Amino acid sequence: MSLEDMRRKNRAWLRRHSYSFFSSLGVLLRHRIGTLMTVLVLGIAMFLPLGLYVTLANLEGMNLRQDEWSAVTVFFKSSTKQQEVNRVADELERLFQPELVVIISPEQGMTEFRDASGFGESLDILEENPLPWVLQVSPRSGETGQMKKRVDEMTAFLHSTDSVEVTQFDYKWLQRLGRMMELGQAAVTMLIILFGAAVVVVVANTIRLDVASHAEEIEILALVGAGDAFVRQPFLYTGLWYGLMGGVLSILLLSLTLLYLDRPLGLLLETYGTVFSIRGLGGYNTFWVLSVGGLLGWLGAWISVQRYLRQLRIGGRLGRK
Repeated sequence: MSLEDMRRKNRAWLRRHSYSFFSSLGVLLRHRIGTLMTVLVLGIAMFLPLGLYVTLANLEGMNLRQDEWSAVTVFFKSSTKQQEVNRVADELERLFQPELVVIISPEQGMTEFRDASGFGESLDILEENPLPWVLQVSPRSGETGQMKKRVDEMTAFLHSTDSVEVTQFDYKWLQRLGRMMELGQAAVTMLIILFGAAVVVVVANTIRLDVASHAEEIEILALVGAGDAFVRQPFLYTGLWYGLMGGVLSILLLSLTLLYLDRPLGLLLETYGTVFSIRGLGGYNTFWVLSVGGLLGWLGAWISVQRYLRQLRIGGRLGRK
């Protein structure tokens, strides 16, 4: 085959696919009601796992003070002096080599409490500061079992110290949060699989009806020598358009939902002293949503058309002479 023949063949291939690509969109736009109903189903099916995914991503991005949750908080007796606090802190660093030891004075604790609680000037009526000296000790990171052992040894030492009133370790809350996030991620994976299958089924059923309405045309094309690829082509592009439009609708629904929730969520977090702005999908994830939506629509159309062609071939109605 000469170079000119190859170019001519490639141009013919490009013209044929371009025609199928845009003509399939024109067919969908001519049947607005049916197309809208199908796209609504696809958009909602794709929106549900997207919504849960974005929710988990925003939870991970929140400032939940996880570094404080994984720290041992040591409360000293009210009569403890700063020299004793410094001595205990030095002893902890010598014996257990923690990642970080933070000393919080009663004055610093009162300032932080004033800012976080919102009581403000109401605290000025107190004659003296009731808060004790506090240590926040972050143990060395590692496996859960090793960290728990180190924390147990550390708390045993602290309990044997006369100046220590009580110790508090909230690492279990951090573990529970981590397990909940893992559960949420597993739920997102299952929803993606289930609703992805639902998208394929919806598109396949819609294309099946479309193929059935063009059964005579398909038989005529087969009689004149058209191959399966030529017959499938317009229906595959129709499935692609269904998937793309469903993806666009799901992204639009997600954006509207985030816009609606942004203000009330911001007001709620302000009461806890936290400022947070909801994040959307972003360009990278948007690209993947549209790509996967189009691929699922293409797959559903391929399954439907291939099954119909096989049935016609078995029945002896396809390609008969």
